[in-house]
Amino acid sequence: MSALATPQTATTTWNIDPVHSVAEFKVSHMMISNVKGQFTTFTGVLTLDETDHTNSRVEASIEAASVNTRDAQRDTHLKSADFFQAEKFPKLSFKSARVTRSGPGELAVAGGLTIRGVTRNVVFAVEGPTPPAEDPWGNTRVGLSATTKINRKDFGLTWNRQRHPTPGDAQG
Repeated sequence: MSALATPQTATTTWNIDPVHSVAEFKVSHMMISNVKGQFTTFTGVLTLDETDHTNSRVEASIEAASVNTRDAQRDTHLKSADFFQAEKFPKLSFKSARVTRSGPGELAVAGGLTIRGVTRNVVFAVEGPTPPAEDPWGNTRVGLSATTKINRKDFGLTWNRQRHPTPGDAQG
């Protein structure tokens, strides 16, 4: 993620720069391989306390209908009631509640992640933020990377493809 702002005081506000940022995910596909995808439309604001990062906060929002796995049929299914139910729940969102240091240049950002109207507490592992730097066009930027792991079923995304029984499967 890259953020763009005009620094003012010890606390700065940074907006996610969608041109230099990505909201991506990876899921297990049929227990055989991983499928990677991304959301192409998202916004977010980081309020960064330059002297004590633990006083910082972040809010982010992702358009559910912007999901892209490079397979139009799968993307349509992900937007449907089986998964994100994008028409009824158009946004996935995150709002931080606590920021702690987890190591040199690393933070843990805890807060509420809302998907399909269900909010669960999650912790993002954050690398950064980098010190502010000026780009060639005179904009001041910081960079960071945040990751977390969730169970989609915790958010009501419980659809699973019915598979055909194989020899040895228990049936009732």
